[in-house]
Amino acid sequence: MIKKCLFPAAGYGTRFLPATKSMPKEMMPVVNKPLIEYGVDEAVEAGMTEICMVTGRGKRALEDHFDINYELEHQISGTGKESMLGHIRGVMESCRFSYTRQTEMKGLGHAILTGQTLVGDQPFAVVLADDLCVNPGGPGVLAQMAKLYRQFRCSIVAVQEVPEDQVHKYGVIAGDVIRDDILRVTDMVEKPTREEAPSNLAIIGRYILTPDIFDLIANTEPGKGGEIQITDALLKQAQEGCVLAYRFKGTRFDCGSVEGFIDATNYCYDHFYRAGE
Repeated sequence: MIKKCLFPAAGYGTRFLPATKSMPKEMMPVVNKPLIEYGVDEAVEAGMTEICMVTGRGKRALEDHFDINYELEHQISGTGKESMLGHIRGVMESCRFSYTRQTEMKGLGHAILTGQTLVGDQPFAVVLADDLCVNPGGPGVLAQMAKLYRQFRCSIVAVQEVPEDQVHKYGVIAGDVIRDDILRVTDMVEKPTREEAPSNLAIIGRYILTPDIFDLIANTEPGKGGEIQITDALLKQAQEGCVLAYRFKGTRFDCGSVEGFIDATNYCYDHFYRAGE
């Protein structure tokens, strides 16, 4: 039902300088595959084959990665290394990619609004590639959320419990319990202090959004940090209708931090790379 997945990918990745001075943070490799490809794989597994990316200056490597490299492929043709491109070729064949640029960094809400021209008037998913999510032996987080959307037909955010001293890094929700893993959102605060936080349930980088979110974002004033926050628009949507928070099954790595990136690399090496040798 949901075919489009939006990847906001215009940020500077300053926490990984100097590595990200000339390389998009989304192209940083976790073992031998860039972060962005893990996110696209998750979208494809959920049946979302129309991949929409919001990029910015210095992000051409994202487009090049999901394109043919004739010189490279000619050089390794017929060698053992050719098979190493088998997966990305499959992704390129099964997906349709489109791109637009966010010319100013005005927050996640603004980045999603910039993607409206690619998404159009239909429900869509959003993946923040910084959050690498895995669920070995079961469906990925987006596939879990797409199944929920078919039942509830409203916006859904993925959440997990975080330590109280970490709530200031996230959008945090409160809600009424529908079942053990689903809440109907009643409150949502962007990067609250510990005292302001309505709970310790933090939104991570997986969303399913209904198209009316675009008008809500367009009418949202800059919030925390002077940026247009998707959290503020979602709170209005929750007050006017329904937004669900979903406690997903699986493990999430915060690859926007050095520690989380190292943890993800070690995990993927042990569970995917070494296992496939």
